[in-house]
Amino acid sequence: MISIEIQNDGAILEMTASGTITSSDYDKILMPAIEAALIDHDQIRLLIKVGQEFSGFDLSAVWADTKLGLSHWRGFDRIALVTDTGWAQTAAKLASPMMPCPMQTFSLEGIEEARRWLRESLGAIHVIDLGGPCVQVRLLGQVDPSEYAQATGDLDALIDQKQGFRLLVDLTEFDGWQGLSALDAHFHLGRTHAPLLEKAAIVGNKGWQHMAQRIGNQLIKAKIQYFPEEEMDNAKAWLAAG
Repeated sequence: MISIEIQNDGAILEMTASGTITSSDYDKILMPAIEAALIDHDQIRLLIKVGQEFSGFDLSAVWADTKLGLSHWRGFDRIALVTDTGWAQTAAKLASPMMPCPMQTFSLEGIEEARRWLRESLGAIHVIDLGGPCVQVRLLGQVDPSEYAQATGDLDALIDQKQGFRLLVDLTEFDGWQGLSALDAHFHLGRTHAPLLEKAAIVGNKGWQHMAQRIGNQLIKAKIQYFPEEEMDNAKAWLAAG
């Protein structure tokens, strides 16, 4: 059978597998829980606990598992498998390279570590004081909405201490957003701070980032300049000048 616990307002589901799992477990328990979570979240995180009491799947459950993967392939942000069962650990390692999201295996004793890993963001936003009116916002990895909430507070606190506001946006290690809600948070941060902005430097290594600078110059009064990643020092000098 399958039992489900809902964490973080549905952003994280904990699934415990025990006994023999049938297609009914998928149809009546797991699938409804996933579909309900995806109504409120672009992607969800799944913890799968497989203990010694788990005895396997029947044939109908294997097909149900395949249908689940096909229908919600892009709905998972990361998956943690918690088990001491050797064959399950081996299967997870073989499947991991083909998964659309990060997947890690933990021992039953390490379930709290698995929970921490699920709660952590895949990305981060660092707000750095460059001195004078200049602030660097560095985006790392795949950023989720919670990172923007923290970054907004850090950025506002710095701006309050400064005379003027000039921004360096460092995208050299940025891999994108974790869902549409993170993208919306990004634009909200930009909209709320654009009126305060004197000038901005975008440092990146992808074509769309250069395009973002061109679009920004059409929408924002402040001067915006793009620099390739090897010109970080030039970007900081340009930002501080004048």
